Amino acid sequence: MAAKLSPMMERYKEVKAENPGAMLLFRMGDFYELFYEDAQNAARVLGLTLTSRDKNSENPIPMAGFPYHQLDNYLQKLIQNGFRAAICDQVEDPKKAKGMVRREVTRVVTPGTLTDDQLLDPRESNFIASVAPAKETLGLAWLEVSTGRFLVAEIEPALLQDELARIRPAECIVPDEVAGAGQLPVPRPDLGGPVLTGRPAWCFSKEESRRLLTEHFGTKTLEGFDIEDDSPAVTAAGALLEYIRDTQRAALGHIGRLESYRRSRHMTIDEATRRSLELTHTMRDGQRQQSLLGTIDETCTPMGARLLADWLSSPLMNLKQIEDRLDAVQELVSELSLRDDLREALKGMYDLQRLTSRVATGRCTPRDLTCLSSTLGQLPRMKAQLTQRRAARLVTLEQRIDLCGQVQHAIAQTIVDEPPVTVADGGVIRPGFSEQLDELRELAQGGKQWIASYQAKESERTGIPNLKIGFNKVFGYYLEVTAAHWSKVPEDYIRKQTLKNQERYITPELKEYEDKVLRAEDQSKALEQEIYAQLRTEVAEHVTRLLNTADALAEVDVFAGLASLAAAAGYCRPEVTEEAVLDIREGRHPVLDRLMPAGEFVPNDVRLGLDALTVDQGEPSTASAAGHENGRVQIITGPNMAGKSTYIRQAALLTVMAQMGSFVPASEARIGIADRVFARVGASDELGKGQSTFMVEMTETARILNSATARSVVILDEIGRGTSTYDGISLAWSITEFLHDETQCRTMFATHYHELTDLTQTLRHASNWHVAVQENNDDVIFLHRVIEGAAGRSYGIHVARLAGVPRSVTERATKILEALENQHVTDEGKSSVPKRETRRQQKRQLSLFEFPEDPLLDEIRQLNVDEMSPRQAMDELYRLRQELSERKA
Repeated sequence: MAAKLSPMMERYKEVKAENPGAMLLFRMGDFYELFYEDAQNAARVLGLTLTSRDKNSENPIPMAGFPYHQLDNYLQKLIQNGFRAAICDQVEDPKKAKGMVRREVTRVVTPGTLTDDQLLDPRESNFIASVAPAKETLGLAWLEVSTGRFLVAEIEPALLQDELARIRPAECIVPDEVAGAGQLPVPRPDLGGPVLTGRPAWCFSKEESRRLLTEHFGTKTLEGFDIEDDSPAVTAAGALLEYIRDTQRAALGHIGRLESYRRSRHMTIDEATRRSLELTHTMRDGQRQQSLLGTIDETCTPMGARLLADWLSSPLMNLKQIEDRLDAVQELVSELSLRDDLREALKGMYDLQRLTSRVATGRCTPRDLTCLSSTLGQLPRMKAQLTQRRAARLVTLEQRIDLCGQVQHAIAQTIVDEPPVTVADGGVIRPGFSEQLDELRELAQGGKQWIASYQAKESERTGIPNLKIGFNKVFGYYLEVTAAHWSKVPEDYIRKQTLKNQERYITPELKEYEDKVLRAEDQSKALEQEIYAQLRTEVAEHVTRLLNTADALAEVDVFAGLASLAAAAGYCRPEVTEEAVLDIREGRHPVLDRLMPAGEFVPNDVRLGLDALTVDQGEPSTASAAGHENGRVQIITGPNMAGKSTYIRQAALLTVMAQMGSFVPASEARIGIADRVFARVGASDELGKGQSTFMVEMTETARILNSATARSVVILDEIGRGTSTYDGISLAWSITEFLHDETQCRTMFATHYHELTDLTQTLRHASNWHVAVQENNDDVIFLHRVIEGAAGRSYGIHVARLAGVPRSVTERATKILEALENQHVTDEGKSSVPKRETRRQQKRQLSLFEFPEDPLLDEIRQLNVDEMSPRQAMDELYRLRQELSERKA
């Protein structure tokens, strides 16, 4: 028969059953303890010592624990290892408890619900997402608990992976039946995807979701948030809000609005393109540093850094909005003193978004409030600096900055300048704020002074020179006398404890003052906590104002950072247009330009697209009268390591930067708004999906061909190299023709297939470009400059020679190359590839069972059999048979 559990362990069992799937951190005195399987996992993951409770019983309970003040450190390790943690705290004062101290779960911490600064990267958002499947679409919601930003969208299922790649949630909640079946295209956590958390089906009830949201926001409908009440996005948002309520167990006043995200308002960038262009994280190690974001981030605050990442991940499509952002950057570029003043003020500010959110949830510390007050103290100067600005966006931001003077005054008048970490430590409230508190403090401090004078008086009265007054939690204050002076102890001393070589005594007078001192200390701490709670509630009433101001400050920070970058790195303001053009002069790769020593990066021009948007309706059209025809397809040839990939990547990156509202690294730039940017650059196996390099390449290429429009920008690098040479050339050739004739988008195709340069003979809007080299005898110098025209040769064999391949091999390779090249040209030196027919020219499509007629059939039809002799007919039959035999050979 199992041993009966203690009341405390019975309570542990109850709480554990209420929080399945989470490691339960059970507060016991000054420690958080874990039991059973949780203890075994914690010992393994956290490096804790595994012990046991009830060691002498038949069934000892595995146990591990750590001091309560180390909670943040251990929480971080648990979350990083994929665990959820339920924190069960003592929710009543042990001194006042009758029987066992009451314990309740105060919050459940998961990867997507982190709010503490110690557990978060200050410069990165930490979203949690929710997916609600519907009949034909998906509802998608995502929320950052630490700031209260809450967004929703309704999307097609095929777009889910791209949207999650943009949002980068740490956790994603889905219905239980979907999570278990693996029906959604969500990458596993070990492949860079979010942690999937299954929730019961009732959490995704449409009616319950709508009720939760309208109740939370205090509205009767959600149409004011630009969301239809019956949209699956509402279901996703409601399920997410329910999950946050369940895990946070706190007020959520900082979640004050719901934003509707419309994909049509932003440039579409799929997952493969984000990865290839390394927009926010590098492919090599997934780090922010040395990505485009890490390179252009000159913001001064964490909230500015997070907003910059959001802008870069979702470039704009609206020309007016883009121009408004560029106007703001332009004004700050031209006014150095204003920019420097703003940045100096921003450097003195804390993360107002996350500070405010902790106030709203009731989890702010005294130091959080002083940081909030310090930040608000900077606002009057910043608001004054932004007055009378020319840029419309800066004018708007100045108006949105709410000084919140009463909040700043209340905190400054209440909290000391350098408060302790927690209010329980005491010393948080400023002297002079509360007369009652000052009296209690004076009494406590005066009592301590009295004890010091009492010790001196008693030492003189008794003649015991080394008489000391000590304190412990058992006896309180006591008089300590060493063995050498026991004979001098007066009769009014009451012995409390005998130790080796010393004895401890108390007196009625000492206990009387002790009671006054301790009572005053307890009362002063309790009053401090009461005053602090009132202040926190008062500040929480202004959460909406504080968050609106924080959003404005973040935007000012982004503009000032982009302006600082542009001024320091020599960026130009791009001319953004609705026309399908990409005309960049002396453009530079934004990452490499800053990583390489100044002046080493070689700038290049990009001239792509027409001067006016021209979409063919069949045969290629001529350029407009305004117009210089640059061509919409560039075929870029040249050897490895010469800079082809860098060249096409920088064109895509500058397009993204321009549409997010940034200046670009170039001397001039005219950039037409792109609805999509596609990058098929680099190759890698996706072994986790069972896909080879070539399969991944073709899958991504198929997506481009099926999704790109005439307004898109497509960059392709070495398409077709994952298969045989002839297959690769054929695919690359056909893909280029399709993009030119059918899609008619701006395309840059870097290739080693020199044969593709012949495409300009048949594609009117295609042009050849190549990376210049300088030959000097057997040496070749890569100039990294891209110029018009096709490369004379590939130099691949020369690169092989430089790499140390034996001379006999490279000489033999040269002969083979000459033979192969001669096979693909006619006697006139032209390409032998037949011209492609456009869809309009193809009068009918062959059915599944139709085959093109053989030319011999025409010859047979033209034979006049009636006039042939038997001998002539026989000769003609032999001739036809011989011709067929030669074809097969």
